[in-house]
Amino acid sequence: MNQSTPRCGEEHPYKLEDLGWTDEHEGAFSKYTGPYVPGRVACRQKTVWDVLIDGRSVTAGISGALRRLGRFPAVGDYVVLLHQPEAGTSTIVDILPQKTRFARGTPGREGAEQVIAANIDTVFIVTAAGHDLNARRIERYLAIAHASGARPVIIINKSDLADDPATLADELASASPGIPVIPISAVSGEGVDRLDPYLPPRTTIALIGSSGVGKSTLINRLMGRSVQETSHTRDYDDKGRHTTTVRQLFILDGGALMIDNPGLREVGIGTASAGIADTFPDILELAEGCRFSDCRHEGEPGCAVQAAVADGTLPAARLESFQRLMRELEFEREKAEIGLVRLEKKRWKPIGKYARDLWKLKGR
Repeated sequence: MNQSTPRCGEEHPYKLEDLGWTDEHEGAFSKYTGPYVPGRVACRQKTVWDVLIDGRSVTAGISGALRRLGRFPAVGDYVVLLHQPEAGTSTIVDILPQKTRFARGTPGREGAEQVIAANIDTVFIVTAAGHDLNARRIERYLAIAHASGARPVIIINKSDLADDPATLADELASASPGIPVIPISAVSGEGVDRLDPYLPPRTTIALIGSSGVGKSTLINRLMGRSVQETSHTRDYDDKGRHTTTVRQLFILDGGALMIDNPGLREVGIGTASAGIADTFPDILELAEGCRFSDCRHEGEPGCAVQAAVADGTLPAARLESFQRLMRELEFEREKAEIGLVRLEKKRWKPIGKYARDLWKLKGR
């Protein structure tokens, strides 16, 4: 693969240590000798990847062995390159172990997940004042963020358009106990300095959120220059088109690394069961008082969670969101265990009680 013209990995003066490289990565790479160099994936463009190495960026393909195994590098991955500058080629031959792996379920594909970013420390869940502000959607983002092992932070962009930004923050804080909620305006810069504690050097942050919430504008603000195209949202629903079309890693002036992502139209929960406990700690704490240990909080006698809804301690919408995500997780588990029966024209027929229930819930 010709390496002379990187497509999105900018030339840079940084060493691998500045890109988050640690002793653990060095140990994993130590078995390679000869014409091999380590690097970090900055973006993927169809069949090639831009990889940051010491002091520069190269464009590389992947080896046939990785392709046959279905192992494709994600943005943020640390990789091993067979580097042959005399031939003008670089090839990714291995992916080093991932510290964290941020993925979402892919609708319509059996047991499949889409890796959004790898080796991230913090997830900025970006929403915006207006129609996009939705506590239920934030709960879904939180579940997959917690499951990844990264620390979530909620950002309310365009807060200057709200009459009372503090009220918006309180609304989301009730749906995300213990998670920082930070109102900002990426356009004016108001409140952006409150993100500084989450942007130390050599840490990696992934931005996720719907189209039109201002992720690219925030990147431009943090970079101090325009590196991402932006567009206006529609007046009637505050939604925008996908100005970001590829996932890309940027190096901020302060030394933090940030991965921008295209807007997510649908947030599949995938197999993020590990993130449910951290997303709904209030419900799980209440559940300890239920009469039955396997209570589903759907009308069983002695249900402490339903009692909390009845007396107003727990919002009914929050319980409904919890139950919806739990049903979706059960559906994903059934897909993994017994699968779906594939019909003609690439349609799927659910197998099992919970799969059928979820199918009805989704209006399939």
